[in-house]
Amino acid sequence: MAVMSSAEQTSPADRPTAGSAFVRACRGEPVPHTPVWFMRQAGRSLPEYRELRAGVRMLESCRRPDLVTEITLQPVRRHGVDAAIFFSDIMVPLDAAGIDLDIVAGTGPVVAEPVRTLADLDRVRPLDPAAVSYVDEAVRLLTAELGATPLIGFAGAPFTLASYLVEGGPSRNHTQTKALMYGDPQLWHALLDRLADITLTFLRVQIAAGVSAVQLFDSWVGALSEADYREYVQPHSRKVLSGLADAGLPRIHFGVGTGLLLPAMAQAGADVVGVDWRTPLDQAAKLVPGHPVQGNLDPAVLFAPWEVVEREVRRVLAEGRNTPGHIFNLGHGVLPETDPTVLTRVVELVHTLSAR
Repeated sequence: MAVMSSAEQTSPADRPTAGSAFVRACRGEPVPHTPVWFMRQAGRSLPEYRELRAGVRMLESCRRPDLVTEITLQPVRRHGVDAAIFFSDIMVPLDAAGIDLDIVAGTGPVVAEPVRTLADLDRVRPLDPAAVSYVDEAVRLLTAELGATPLIGFAGAPFTLASYLVEGGPSRNHTQTKALMYGDPQLWHALLDRLADITLTFLRVQIAAGVSAVQLFDSWVGALSEADYREYVQPHSRKVLSGLADAGLPRIHFGVGTGLLLPAMAQAGADVVGVDWRTPLDQAAKLVPGHPVQGNLDPAVLFAPWEVVEREVRRVLAEGRNTPGHIFNLGHGVLPETDPTVLTRVVELVHTLSAR
């Protein structure tokens, strides 16, 4: 399927999702209720997902528009969330760009040959939009099904992608990543610049196909100090986010353990700042004045008795009430062992408590 340019699409203001609670909250506009969706809402917490994915490897499932469409829709049907998030993986654009990698169950992304030298950098090639035509097709199928419910596109931020490429897989301390960052800044910036281009292309494909917002995940950037973030990461995240400014869609930026980085992450070009569970939303709002915030119930709270869950939902809503806009979410992704019925009850509770 050919990838159409954004010029061939309806403008964001003309899409049926423009008046949705989610898009309005992203823009800091009045909403009938606080919108809610969950990071990793489509995935292992749902029995219907596990049944559909049985015997299908992760990357293969991401390349099949029929599976992507069904998996993305499952939590919308079950939970009644205010937005869907496109089912994919942050490593998909790297795979499509020719990096030899796999997503191993129980481990995560594993890169066959880590990128640590100038010669290795040659293997990080530009992303041809045609190489992810399946993404374009899936987004079009989804927007047709979703109607007025927004679809969120997403991608991994350059630092987080680099951490997998340099380490060769998940890492607790990011030792090799930081060694390259500090030891060879020229190579580091060249790598992140290429990753920013790949990420930008991947998000533009999703935008051209019709998503209503995008989220840039910088999951592991909380491993850095603010000074290092500003020097080694922010210019590349800014390249991605500023490169999408002309699309006119809300841009959400999220990382884990980023309480001290929130102002710098907002300055990278975010319209909405995602906040993990460690930083209260009212405090986060003071760090990023003028920005709507997204979050931030601790995913582990969902395993507590319902009276505890309700108390914590009320607290998060209260902390988000005086922000320019609030999208209710978890402070990270839904844990695989989460009871889906609790998520459904949280959505209903948020809608009831926040009805204007």
